[in-house]
Amino acid sequence: MYNELTLFVSGEGGYHTYRIPAIVVSGKGTILAFCEGRKNSSSDSGDIDIVMRRSFDNGRTWEPTRTIIDDGTDTAGNPAPVFDKDTGIIWMLITKNLADGPESMIVAGKAPRTVWVTYSSDDGKTWAEPKEITEDVKKPSWTWYATGPCHGIQLTNGRLVIPCDHVDGTDTDYSKSAHSHVIYSDDHGQTWKLGGITQAGTNECVVVQTVDGSIYLNARNYVGAKRRAYAWSYDNGETFTDFGWDEKLVEPICQGSMIRFTDLHDRNRILFSNPASTNRERMTVRLSYNECHSWTDGKVLYSGPSAYSDLCIISDMSIGCLYECGKANPYETIKFAQFDLEWLTDGVEP
Repeated sequence: MYNELTLFVSGEGGYHTYRIPAIVVSGKGTILAFCEGRKNSSSDSGDIDIVMRRSFDNGRTWEPTRTIIDDGTDTAGNPAPVFDKDTGIIWMLITKNLADGPESMIVAGKAPRTVWVTYSSDDGKTWAEPKEITEDVKKPSWTWYATGPCHGIQLTNGRLVIPCDHVDGTDTDYSKSAHSHVIYSDDHGQTWKLGGITQAGTNECVVVQTVDGSIYLNARNYVGAKRRAYAWSYDNGETFTDFGWDEKLVEPICQGSMIRFTDLHDRNRILFSNPASTNRERMTVRLSYNECHSWTDGKVLYSGPSAYSDLCIISDMSIGCLYECGKANPYETIKFAQFDLEWLTDGVEP
């Protein structure tokens, strides 16, 4: 089974460009697809809102696009949602900056970048006014900061974990100054704390909990060859160690996504998506059967220009991938691909 729908088309709905997809599924099975609506250009800064569409029928049909966070003419972006299965609340971490304070000025220490949290207790129908948590999760020496952009996870002990990244200081050489990190909540989203930090050169990242309780973090990489970086945490995200680079996971210095598909005594499966090329193209989904220690060759969803993505597991156990793609460049549309395990593996598993 394979189906695909275009959810966001750049130039439509009052936005010049739609970028930075994130997706989450609620306990009721509602699929919530988020992205940035960039009003006037494709730039990473400017008048940028967070928009959303929802599906109540496992991805077959979708509500019209709604703007859920609008910070005036400034930037609100990097959506990182997580569903708390204990409370039924969907939390979303975001970042904000001034429209005329782009990443270059933020890294130079000449413009602010702040961290915020909002939530919905009604499956995304309404959202709370965002609350700033910058002082709780960002060190004073950090300049750039990003939440996600992709879903967070809930650990088996109930902890909510959001993958993030930052730049420490004003060095623009990200192979030295950029790091992935996580933030977490042990009180179901009421307060957030800074967790572990990974090796230099890491950036936008995603996390998954393995069957032994460890956390595997996989990250955009600015060091050496174009391969994804990784790190492990054995204390619920408090610290990271065992840093490395995965030769199998080729990347063009881009964002990727990852999610657990099954947790069975006879078959553990984790999914990973990214543009598997040295250019932003060939959106590919892979499987790991040994808790992220190795990956299959995977299957190409889209061979043309493609970039950011996020994965979800739908209530019928089909797989969803919300991803950027286009014909001339990757930022023309955001599509939702839905497929099953049989399609992904051609009916053959090791």
